[in-house]
Amino acid sequence: MHDLCELAVSRSLISPDQAAQCEDLARNERLPVADALIKGGFLEEDQALSLLAGYLGLRYVPSPTAEGMTVPEHFIQGVPLDFARSYNLVGLQNGDRLCIATSNPLEQHALDDVLDLLGGEAEIVVAPRGQIADLIAEGYRENVTQRGEALIEEIGPGETEARSVEDLLKVSDGAAVIQLVNTILLKAVNMSASDVHLQPYDDHIQVRYRIDGILYNRLELPRRMQDEITSRIKVMGGMDIAEKRLPQDGRLTVRIGRNEIDLRISSVPTSFGERIVLRLLDKSKKLYELEELGMDEYIRRHLLRLINFSHGIVLVTGPTGSGKTTTLYAALNRIDSAERNIITVEDPIEYHLDGVSQIQVERKKGLTFASGLRSILRQDPDVIMVGEIRDLETAAMAIQAAQTGHLVFSTLHTNDAAGAITRLLDLGIEPYLVASSVVAVLAQRLVRRNCPACREASDSEPAILEEIGLDPKAAHGKIQRGRGCDRCMETGYSGRTGAFELLMNNDIVHRQIVERASAADIKRAAVENGVMTLRMDGVQKVLTGITTPEEVLRVTQMDLL
Repeated sequence: MHDLCELAVSRSLISPDQAAQCEDLARNERLPVADALIKGGFLEEDQALSLLAGYLGLRYVPSPTAEGMTVPEHFIQGVPLDFARSYNLVGLQNGDRLCIATSNPLEQHALDDVLDLLGGEAEIVVAPRGQIADLIAEGYRENVTQRGEALIEEIGPGETEARSVEDLLKVSDGAAVIQLVNTILLKAVNMSASDVHLQPYDDHIQVRYRIDGILYNRLELPRRMQDEITSRIKVMGGMDIAEKRLPQDGRLTVRIGRNEIDLRISSVPTSFGERIVLRLLDKSKKLYELEELGMDEYIRRHLLRLINFSHGIVLVTGPTGSGKTTTLYAALNRIDSAERNIITVEDPIEYHLDGVSQIQVERKKGLTFASGLRSILRQDPDVIMVGEIRDLETAAMAIQAAQTGHLVFSTLHTNDAAGAITRLLDLGIEPYLVASSVVAVLAQRLVRRNCPACREASDSEPAILEEIGLDPKAAHGKIQRGRGCDRCMETGYSGRTGAFELLMNNDIVHRQIVERASAADIKRAAVENGVMTLRMDGVQKVLTGITTPEEVLRVTQMDLL
């Protein structure tokens, strides 16, 4: 019996029969015994690596980042990325001491090569494979970006290669245009951008990144690269590179370390050539909880009650990019999917929810929101989420689903909560159906948060304060804003939070819907009965130092009551 298996048996981690099976697996697939223990399901990775480290007399570090270890610059400069990845090892600075973390400490020749490259000694420690992969991706990311940016100064025309981009960190591979496009995308990921715009002008291409809802000019490229860059992106997205006169859409997935990012690509012809916009959807980002969205206690309490309704429609409204889908995901994530059958139809599927069946809209194949919803109703659902109601057919199907005992969540593009009611009526839904089906409408916007690292007490122009409904004297000393620092890229803002407006369908609203009252009348009555509008919620966030008056003024409209 192998010593490591014998040690596992002695500690009652595996049985003698499992030890024999593990040795057979290691022999047949030529695996190290520790890897066979993991692959065969005999031990969890944490158990196997801890056992191996103890057997070799090495230290096991289950989470290097939690212990404050970072990848030192001299490791990144001295050890090639492909070598670190190939042997799954990374250098870590632990105070004044250098460590080499590996998931396979028996690869002695690789460890010797690393020590030769670094020209010194280091402590060998054992760490999980995934942790090492993440540290490699994070450590090399900035270095790769800098190398890619250096190309921009000296870049020249090159041959466009029709190969897929699987790994953005490999900017050193292939033609210059491949390196350049990878660098543009990598910078977007590093800055947490939601969109990348490549806008052609007569003498250059302007690369713009949308960060926290605001577009920033970050890079200018020579006009001579336009055709190559456009062709490269089209090849990546599976688009027709020969068609330059019509708009096109494409999509692909790129990888950075273990993180996968979906890209949605749109091209349109302009007077200076094709304009490209890429939307980034990071699959690795965690789902937000309702408590993290910025709702006040009143709205959150009512929304938690709504998600337990047996039937009805809950609508979330706001413009594109206002966080509607994020709110819906947070709500669905609170529903017990073991007890209730939850099905969604979306375009695109932004996050994958455990226990939820999610359907991707495919218009070219005839799968629309309406046809998807019609099919969902034959799947015995309890809860349905429709990505967007944009036409009468989808609206009618959603109303029908709510009327037949289903809880339906969906979105609408309207300015406020009351506007969603009149939009359904304008689409052609009968007032009595809207009144009996819609249980609540949640309107929302996203405001940028003050940077926590550099925010300080500040004042705003009295005219701005008065425009959002604040008395300058009453607000004195309560307003904060970021002055700008490296952490927030000198913007004074870091991240975003929501401003919300919740309209519940009570007796007053029900009567107004049936009477076809205007959105302004519905909103006026709601405010008189205590509903807080988007602007009012934004003002509360100003007074608590979360955001600035200018942000509230930017994203909300005046309440005409």
